[in-house]
Amino acid sequence: MKQDVKKICIVGASGKLGRYMVQQALDRGYEVVGVCREKSVAKLDDFKNRITIIPGATNDRDVIKRAVSGCDGVLSVLVPWGVQQYSSGTAQAVMDFSEPNARLIFSCGWHISRDGKDMYSWKLKALVKIFGGVARLFRLVELNDQVEACRRIFESDTKWTVVRGSDLEEGESQGLPVWSRHVGDPILESNLTRRSDFALFMVAALENDELIHEAPAIVGCQSASALAHASVKHDT
Repeated sequence: MKQDVKKICIVGASGKLGRYMVQQALDRGYEVVGVCREKSVAKLDDFKNRITIIPGATNDRDVIKRAVSGCDGVLSVLVPWGVQQYSSGTAQAVMDFSEPNARLIFSCGWHISRDGKDMYSWKLKALVKIFGGVARLFRLVELNDQVEACRRIFESDTKWTVVRGSDLEEGESQGLPVWSRHVGDPILESNLTRRSDFALFMVAALENDELIHEAPAIVGCQSASALAHASVKHDT
């Protein structure tokens, strides 16, 4: 079943992923409201007069309340920057103030696990542990807050989807990424997605009700592991 989405809010619109999402949304004919920090408004100049921009911190509840009002869908980049509960504050505000039937699409990394069945490589576990510890020490990033944000989302009764992105690269779109429920599944082995295609998946999820209450881990559809998986399916 396809939900009819006309007006959406993009929280974190000025970031690299956010700008790709804005473009994808406009291409699909959505009315777009973008939220970004006041100092980053200029990054959205390419979309001037085409979207409504509400400047402010993404974990500011008053800002989010105004931004999501009347929106059929909300796309939120869960940023773990700083130690001010940006991720959990943003997620909670979006869930508290969005319209009752709004589709809520959140982004995060592979380190988030919904059911504990994900299988992580030692490299990824080491990266999260070392980078997370150093970043927290210097008050740059709080990965645990992103974990907390997703815990709250998973427990909510909103129409949520949490899109878990692999490593990202720039480049022309390769098409809609493929996904699996658990990190460690063979199809995800390549661990690489075009940033533009991550945005494509986020926007497409707005009207894909099969993704409600799913936490898809994605990978590029032209990555080696995705192509190998497609070949196996074809052969069988």
